[in-house]
Amino acid sequence: MNEGISGKIANAFIDSKLTILLMVALMIIGVYSSFLIPREEEPQIIVPMADVVVAYPGASPKEVENRVVKPLEKIISNIKGVQHVHAMAMNGQAMIIVQFYVGEDTERSYVNLYNELMKNRHMFPQGVTEPLIKTRAIDDVPMLGITLWSENYDDFQLKQIAGELKNEVEKIKDVSITKKIGGRDRQVKVALDKAKMTENGVDAIGIMQMIQANNQQSQSGAFVANDKEYLISTGNFLSSVEDVENLVIGVNKNMPVYLKQVATVKDGASTPKSYVSFGYGRANEKFADYKSEYGAVTLSVAKIKGADAMKIAEKILAKVNHLKQNLIPNDVHVEITRNYGETASHKVGELLLHLGVAILAVTILVMFAMGWRGGLVVFFSVPLTFALTLFSYYMLDYTLNRITLFALVFVVGIVVDDSIIIAENMHRHFKMRRLPFKQAAIFAINEVGNPTILATFTVIAAILPMAFVSGMMGPYMSPMPIGASIAMILSLFIALTVTPYLGYHLLREKDNAAHKEEEEEEG
Repeated sequence: MNEGISGKIANAFIDSKLTILLMVALMIIGVYSSFLIPREEEPQIIVPMADVVVAYPGASPKEVENRVVKPLEKIISNIKGVQHVHAMAMNGQAMIIVQFYVGEDTERSYVNLYNELMKNRHMFPQGVTEPLIKTRAIDDVPMLGITLWSENYDDFQLKQIAGELKNEVEKIKDVSITKKIGGRDRQVKVALDKAKMTENGVDAIGIMQMIQANNQQSQSGAFVANDKEYLISTGNFLSSVEDVENLVIGVNKNMPVYLKQVATVKDGASTPKSYVSFGYGRANEKFADYKSEYGAVTLSVAKIKGADAMKIAEKILAKVNHLKQNLIPNDVHVEITRNYGETASHKVGELLLHLGVAILAVTILVMFAMGWRGGLVVFFSVPLTFALTLFSYYMLDYTLNRITLFALVFVVGIVVDDSIIIAENMHRHFKMRRLPFKQAAIFAINEVGNPTILATFTVIAAILPMAFVSGMMGPYMSPMPIGASIAMILSLFIALTVTPYLGYHLLREKDNAAHKEEEEEEG
């Protein structure tokens, strides 16, 4: 009998004690990888985006459009890889949103954008500031929302508490962007009195310039004494109402004029830029106790690319629970209004459950056809295949999400084919008893090995082209065909290495027992 490649591979593993070690090692690698792979709700998609902000003080929207926006649109549109350019002209400034093609190299795209803008800086009219480039990414979308509301505190006070909470959350590893939404900021308001201003010989523009000049700190030099260098700082930032009131804004009749002489200064809340309110719906059990809506402030949190949403959410919520003891007052309620980490964990857990049910269903079906020993052969083969697939996900920097796990659920009925074919043919030759068991096993594997290899790569050839779909759906759906193809290749590897070992030791015992029963009946 001439052994083919499948027979040679099976012959090396069929009776080797190293096969058991290989099985154990593969399961350990798979379980370890499942803990290392980040979990999130959706797969990673690379779409480089950036906001280009250019200030043109004093210009009307029409002037900004003609003299800034249109030249910028022309410059940016000619950059390689740019797909869309959206521009807005406003009083004194312009903003251009640049979107590159899906899959473009992020760093190279931003460098090309900066280089083109700087290279054509001379095309901007005098008075236009240097372009400010703010990068954006898919991961900038908040994955956690923490809402603070209270019956006793207004939105101004809640925003101060949210600011302290923001500082603590930003210390957590893998947190990218935090943003406060709603509430009012602290603002010192200066209400000028025209009559008093005329009386003291000052004007509004002069007062504004004096406030700005006195609300800064700068380095003014240094001096050396006793072999030490001392830095000199001049000026200071305004920190209280008293500091503002006692500003000298002019001189009248050889006497200093203080701001408090011509204006009323108040420390309070600014006009809100966004509004957030919180309330319970009628279906909620707390509706009876809290029937109205309350002013609130939401802290949104985004993670860095590739980080585990579930682990980050757990760390942040643990930090919030700790801060409730010393930073957040007892009568301030904390509600989690968005938690993609929890939903990702739930959906990943649900898909893993479905995967386990699918494996169990396939095993039971095989047991009906080949007995419980044949079912065990398949039962061990599938988890080993998926363990290696999870390790491949980890090496490819994939995350556990609905698409990558759906790929495993999708192929669970296909990856068992190779092992079933090998095990069933071994079972058939064992029952025929024409050759010694080991020779029969090698012959059986050699008989169906090449067709099994061909069938596996035929299925891969039908699935893999889905990975080359263009547009946004391409990188979103690509983990499914790639993951399924990897699982198919690994299932073939398991079918030619582990399945022969399991079939030789499990199915052979069954046929030995049957042979002994026949001999007893004949005797």
